[in-house]
Amino acid sequence: MMSAPKTAPHGAAITLSGCAKTFADGTRALETLNLSIRNVGMVFQSYALFPNMSVIENVAYGLRVRGMARTERLRRAAGVLEMMRIEALAERRIDQLSGGQRQRVALARALAVRPRAILLDEPLTALDAALREHLRAEIDALLRSLAITAIYVTHDQTEALALGDRIVVMRQGAIAQIGTPREVYFQPADAFVAGFVGVTNRLEGRIRNGHFETAAGRVPHGGGDRAQALIAFRPESARLCGAGEAPLRFTVAQVHFLGARQRVVLTAGESRVIAETGPQIPVAVGDEVGLMLDPSSLVPV
Repeated sequence: MMSAPKTAPHGAAITLSGCAKTFADGTRALETLNLSIRNVGMVFQSYALFPNMSVIENVAYGLRVRGMARTERLRRAAGVLEMMRIEALAERRIDQLSGGQRQRVALARALAVRPRAILLDEPLTALDAALREHLRAEIDALLRSLAITAIYVTHDQTEALALGDRIVVMRQGAIAQIGTPREVYFQPADAFVAGFVGVTNRLEGRIRNGHFETAAGRVPHGGGDRAQALIAFRPESARLCGAGEAPLRFTVAQVHFLGARQRVVLTAGESRVIAETGPQIPVAVGDEVGLMLDPSSLVPV
C-alpha cells in the first residue's frame, strides 16, 4: 500500500494523474509528495477511528488537517454522512457503533476529502458473512457512482471477483497475474493462480492422439502428445451423469450439502476432483458416476 504511507517503491514509481505536472502525461511520482497533499483516501482494516471524537468529527478530520474552516468542514462531513445514510449517527461516540456502522464511518472519512483515489485494506474482514456481503454491494455501488479509482486489498477471492474491474494476484511480493475477473478465473496464468482464485480441479495424465488420458478415462484435448500433462478445470464446468454415459468415471467419496448446491468429491485411483450439482440431484457416497467435461473448459497448467 505504498500509495498512502511514506514508503518508496524499489525500481519503480507510483503515479497519479493530476497530482502535479512533472511527467509529460501530467503525472508525478507519489513518493515525492507530502502525505497531506497526495489526495489519496485510506480505509484501514481496523478502521482507525478516533475514540475521543464523535462520528461527524471523525469524518471531518481530514478536512481539518487540510485547514478547512470548521463550519465548512462540518457541512461537508454532514453531506457525506447523508450520502451514506448514516446521518443519524453524527453525534455518537465510536464505542456506540456496530462493526458495520464503523466501516461506513471509516469509508465516509476517506471520501470526505474528495480523493482522486482510495485504498481499502481488507475493510470487511472483521464482519460476519451476511453483513460482509451486504456492505460489499454497497461499497461497489457507491464507488462506481462517485467514479473514484479504488485499490482494494483482500484475501477473499469472492470479494475480488465481485468488486474488481482488474485483479492483480500477488505471490510473495511479485505479480503473478493481472487481468479482468473472468480472465483470472477462466484463464489462470499458472498453477498458483488457478489454485488461489476459486476452487480448481487438477488432473494428472498424458496427452496422446488428441486426447487427455487419466486414471478416470480420456477426453478430447488439443495440442501435441505429452508423456506428462496437468489440466485444470472448475467444479461448475463438470456435470455428473450415469457411470456409462461419460468418458470419465469416478466413485463418490464425499457429499457436502451447501443449501443452494451440493459439492461432490470424486475419486478415481489417485485422482480427486470436485463437482457441484443442484441440491435435488440424488447422489450418495460409494456411487459410481460419470463426469462430463467441456473440452474448452480444460486449462493446461
